Amino acid sequence: MDLRTTVERAQRLQQLHAQYKPLVLPTVWDVWSARTAASAGFPALTIGSHPLADSRGAADHEGQTFEEVLAAVRPIIAAVDVPVSVDLEAGYGQEPADLVAGLTEIGGVGLNIEDTVHSDGGRVRSTQEHASYIAGLRTAADDAGIPLWVNGRTDLFLHAEDASGVLDEAIERLRAMERAGADSVYPVGIQDNDDLLTAVTGAVGVPVNSTAHPVRHDLERFRRLGVGRITYGPLLQIALTDAMKDMLRPWAP
Repeated sequence: MDLRTTVERAQRLQQLHAQYKPLVLPTVWDVWSARTAASAGFPALTIGSHPLADSRGAADHEGQTFEEVLAAVRPIIAAVDVPVSVDLEAGYGQEPADLVAGLTEIGGVGLNIEDTVHSDGGRVRSTQEHASYIAGLRTAADDAGIPLWVNGRTDLFLHAEDASGVLDEAIERLRAMERAGADSVYPVGIQDNDDLLTAVTGAVGVPVNSTAHPVRHDLERFRRLGVGRITYGPLLQIALTDAMKDMLRPWAP
């Protein structure tokens, strides 16, 4: 994709985050799902690492190389006329500049970056390490002249036995990501906890991303709690899998 189109799509993604509160970004995994979501009226999309891996028979948690991910994502981005953000897990061992260069070369205009490094034994980056990686992404995007949307994710709540017990640490991490240049922050694992969502949305000045189920959750509730951005993670693919099984089962031998 040419640079001008990439920049225009990146600018459009920024505008959409300001226009919609929350901005719902369906999480897709192939050309069919991307075209379906775009034709349903959604102005931007995300590609999720988990559903992408499942669609390719690969493992989530960096079970694919960066090159393999780019090869899979390229035709999806090319198939639609809307901005597309890509979940790049913890970066596949790439330097921030290389991650940005690879993604933007194929027309990606946003990325999700998490602090669980599955390719390194599943360790969790420290607050400063993760913030520094995000700062590197921001610098690389700025140097390239592309307003890449960086969604900084933390798995602290997901890993904790008691999510409320790590609230202060999580907020510190979210604020560090914001200072480092993250355009939005993504505290995974608290989508069903009103108190924790309210606490984090009130603690930062950028949109907070929440996972949502396309059927079971209520969009107005997320809006009321101050959530600024919604993605589905693997839940849209799982919901469609359940629906497909229900359709097929009556004719199974």
